[in-house]
Amino acid sequence: MSFQLPKLPYQYGALEPYFDAQTMEIHHTKHHQTYTDKLNQAVTGTEWESKSAEWLVSNLNQLPEKIRGAVRNHGGGFVNHNLFWQLLSPEFDQTPPPELLQKLENQFGSFTKFQEEFSNAAKTHFGSGWAWLVQKPSGELDIYSLPNQDSPLSMDDVPLLALDVWEHAYYLKYQNRRDEYIANFWHVINWQQVAKNLANSN
Repeated sequence: MSFQLPKLPYQYGALEPYFDAQTMEIHHTKHHQTYTDKLNQAVTGTEWESKSAEWLVSNLNQLPEKIRGAVRNHGGGFVNHNLFWQLLSPEFDQTPPPELLQKLENQFGSFTKFQEEFSNAAKTHFGSGWAWLVQKPSGELDIYSLPNQDSPLSMDDVPLLALDVWEHAYYLKYQNRRDEYIANFWHVINWQQVAKNLANSN
């Protein structure tokens, strides 16, 4: 299996003014392409090359040490970005479908409290990484951040919503204003995709 950079389901400028076209293009064609290429380099010619990227990231402990770090970093970068692009939509200010909204309200007390907790995970994460909404094996939802390109899949959690807080995701437009980037993320979320991720996890 040779991993391929997926096409985005929208144009690079489709998320303006919230996510700018130049950042989106560089993020996709440079950063995501690099993770794709280096994941291929890590597994091509090994017994693991036929596995899906999701399987590889979910089963890091089964991989030999010589490729484990590369798969964790570049495989994580590959699958995290594959999900991230699907979670964004040019149909601005969507609302969560009723079943998803009810689950968020039950878990976090209200949709507003969920937003606050998720935003705080993104704001307070030190350095590069991601903020995540996941479903635990127990069925409960959880919010946390992970460093670098680590994936919830490696922790047996199902990622539902993700926000990239590496500087390359926002610095051209927002410079050091990560809080503003996070606030604008709420305008471009594809809640139908989040609901689909939840349904597929059950």
